[in-house]
Parts: sequence; C-alpha cells; structure tokens
Amino acid sequence: MADEGDYCTICGGTPPDKILIKRILVDGKETGIDKLDWIIEEVKKLKLTSKQAIADELMLRVARFNYIPTKKKEAYQEALLAEYYRSS
Repeated sequence: MADEGDYCTICGGTPPDKILIKRILVDGKETGIDKLDWIIEEVKKLKLTSKQAIADELMLRVARFNYIPTKKKEAYQEALLAEYYRSS
C-alpha cells in the first residue's frame, strides 16, 4: 500500500510535530495558517511576477492544508499577500 501521509498513532490526526502553524491577521482577527512559511517559500521559487498570480498560488496552496471560509476569501487573499511581501 502506498504511503498516505503521517498520522498520529494515538488519535489518527496530524502528529503534533508535523503541525507548523503561523498566525497572521485576517480581517483583523488572528488566524492560524498551517505550513504558511513553507508555502510562501515554495511560491517564491516559482518566480511569479504578477500580484494576482502570486495571490492565486498562495490561496491554492493554503487551501490544501487549511479551511478558508468562502465569505472570507478576499480577506485571506489580502492577508496572505501581505505576509508574502513581508517575508521578502
């Protein structure tokens, strides 16, 4: 059987040492985003120049590991872009 990822042997969830949550402000509220530093580094490797392309790629990758409420999509996009440029 193929390796399907890391799971806690006690609860079946994500192992505590695999959670890499960074807190950023989304719409004025502190929000935890799992694997954000890694995601930003991966998007930077793409050398995208368009602000929209960067935002789209950030949202796509963040959504793989985190729930993004539909009503807050724009707020998340703005917060993620701000964090992306802050980390440059």
